Amino acid sequence: MEHGAQTPAPHRVVIVGGGFGGLYAAQKLGRAPVVVTLVDQRNFHLFQPLLYQVATGGLSPADIASPLRAVLSGQKNTRVLQGEVVDFDLEGRRVLLQDGDLPYDTLIVAAGAASHYFGRPEWGESAPSLKTVEDALEIRRRVFSAFEAAEREIDPDARRAWLTFVVVGGGPTGVELAGALGELAHHTLKNDFRSFNPANARVLLLEGADRILPPYPEQSSAEAVEALERLGVEVRAGVKVTEIRGSEVTLQVGEEEEVLQARTVLWAAGMKASPLGEILARRAGAEVDRGGRVIVNEDLTLPGHPEVYVLGDLAHTRGEDGHSLPGVAPVAIQQGQFVAERIARRGSGKAPTRFRYHDKGSLAVIGRHAAVAAIGRLRLKGFLAWMVWMFVHILYLVEFDNQVLVLFQWAWSYFTKNRGARLITPSVPLELSTSERPVVEALGR
Repeated sequence: MEHGAQTPAPHRVVIVGGGFGGLYAAQKLGRAPVVVTLVDQRNFHLFQPLLYQVATGGLSPADIASPLRAVLSGQKNTRVLQGEVVDFDLEGRRVLLQDGDLPYDTLIVAAGAASHYFGRPEWGESAPSLKTVEDALEIRRRVFSAFEAAEREIDPDARRAWLTFVVVGGGPTGVELAGALGELAHHTLKNDFRSFNPANARVLLLEGADRILPPYPEQSSAEAVEALERLGVEVRAGVKVTEIRGSEVTLQVGEEEEVLQARTVLWAAGMKASPLGEILARRAGAEVDRGGRVIVNEDLTLPGHPEVYVLGDLAHTRGEDGHSLPGVAPVAIQQGQFVAERIARRGSGKAPTRFRYHDKGSLAVIGRHAAVAAIGRLRLKGFLAWMVWMFVHILYLVEFDNQVLVLFQWAWSYFTKNRGARLITPSVPLELSTSERPVVEALGR
């Protein structure tokens, strides 16, 4: 090196979002010759596929959450910042925070998605969704408070309303949540009350399409219905929710209208990409789909900006069959690893040029030792599918401590039919209304 020559500045990679896509990208860049900054509004990574178990008392929040700093502490080239991203300066290559900015050479935006009420955000007050720890704790509070209220209620109609649980949305989250509620009523709480029989609780799963689990094979959907019905869950497909107000749910069933009296309504019907997607698209002149996802190039870059990658629930990408890829953890994980490899090999001519998703199958659990699995042409159900589901979810938990804790909790619950985290806690105080929360909470997804 000639005297006076300067060492080139390290390549700066900023990752927005500590969900599956952002975290797996950061981990894979741990030994790359870059400097990584991961920014998230939360200081932890949340394993969202198991949130329904927190909501129904099977697990505690700490069992499925890992502090981002702890996960990345061994990577000397990586730092974590807790902050709120509000905008992007693509020309100046800066991420704008609420209280500052971050310069970058390469940007990865994996801000995820929030719950979508299809133009009726006020429904969020009556029908909480399941996207955050606060959501899960609020659902847990409402579910167990309903049973407590039923114990004290002397009016039969009022008690029936307390013991009616409606889950809106027949995708994997709705199926798993409804199954857990059925198991709770028929097994966990079996001997806990004196004024009523918990098995008389009514759990309804509502789906607007003609069957639950629409992306799954029809055989898996039918098997899921059978498993749910064994748990006492009423599955109703082809039903549209037209109003949720207080303890009333109005349904459109064909040409008929029906009103349900239910004190507990839970929302699992849809997602909308983080508002950061529309901001990013507007800055780049790119397009978004109906769900607010940014339509990206085949290599996951933002059109016109090869230094910006968009992935996970925020990206509209297509699989080999031409269909849009679903917003599930395996897609985000593979995209995060793909982008990290491109960054690590930039300029070498060896970087992959196109993202290809390898579908390893679909899984959905339905209560105690019951699940459905579609793995290629293989179809599994019952105990074997449940074992596969359990192994996969344990494997994808980020920290070893969480893996051990969750495995122990599941083993205990399996043999005792008990759920140890059945605590009723006060509503979590939030500065924002429920309808406003998804806008800022989407960062953590």
